[in-house]
Amino acid sequence: MSLNVAVQMDPMETLNIAGDSTFALMLSAQSRGHRLWHYDASDLSYSAGKVWARAHPVTVQRVAGDHFAFGAAENIDLGEQMDVVLMRQDPPFDLGYITATHLLERISDRTLIVNDPASVRNAPEKVFVLDYAQFMPPTLVTRSLDEARAFLAEHGEIVVKPLHGNGGKAIFKVGSDGANLASLIEVFNTAYREPHMIQAFIPAVSQGDKRIVLVDGEVAGAVNRIPGEGEIRSNLAVGGSAAKTELTAREAEICAVLGPELKRRGLLFVGIDVIGGEWLTEINVTSPTGIVAIDRFNGTDTGAMIWDAIERKVAAKR
Repeated sequence: MSLNVAVQMDPMETLNIAGDSTFALMLSAQSRGHRLWHYDASDLSYSAGKVWARAHPVTVQRVAGDHFAFGAAENIDLGEQMDVVLMRQDPPFDLGYITATHLLERISDRTLIVNDPASVRNAPEKVFVLDYAQFMPPTLVTRSLDEARAFLAEHGEIVVKPLHGNGGKAIFKVGSDGANLASLIEVFNTAYREPHMIQAFIPAVSQGDKRIVLVDGEVAGAVNRIPGEGEIRSNLAVGGSAAKTELTAREAEICAVLGPELKRRGLLFVGIDVIGGEWLTEINVTSPTGIVAIDRFNGTDTGAMIWDAIERKVAAKR
């Protein structure tokens, strides 16, 4: 089965091909004979029921600095000419991102969108996870300094982070003395209109923050991300290092509970984050990462698993 695949993503020249999950997916697709197009979300247009993008046919190779080649740009009808659209641009989860999900939703009866655009829109990472509060560390969502102070008094040490942040950016630990908490909430309230996420600090984060990838509701693998020296953030994008790992019984339980709902929502490629083998902190659905490190440690081929699932779903649509 040869598919036409449009990839909505960031500029190709910005990719770190050594660890980029989207690039790995593109290589895997190309190896199967699928044809690829690249476009940015800002290139989407709509009229009279049609959604199209100004896109480049693209080929990829694992050669740093020469990892892609574009053909001439053309308008592609995403609802008629494409079998699959991969939504893979990085957040921020802003109005531009949300608008792209609204446009792509209009063709989802004809073209497989991965992940499902309506479900992505309704499941931002740090909000969707609230449905599974039984697995989370103590959590507060607020803009109120008084509420933050009360939460700190209850839990001793806390972490404050943007509700729609990504990649480990703007995450702050506040100690029991509460120094700078007022200033931090003031800065957050100025920078963001939405509430912020405040959680009890989990000391076990020093041993790693596990990224577990689920494909169509099934566990594909996991990697442990260990914070760098002097850091509480373990994201690979901010200096964390990757290590081989296995699932704990608690993590397997979390995946068993989440899996069927992810599958039902059309969230085919999902990465969840778990601290200390038991505390669920995020459900990443917008542009999950981690498959390159997982495959390197485990000898697996997560890209192939994802394309197997995509091909099954495309066949079911035909």
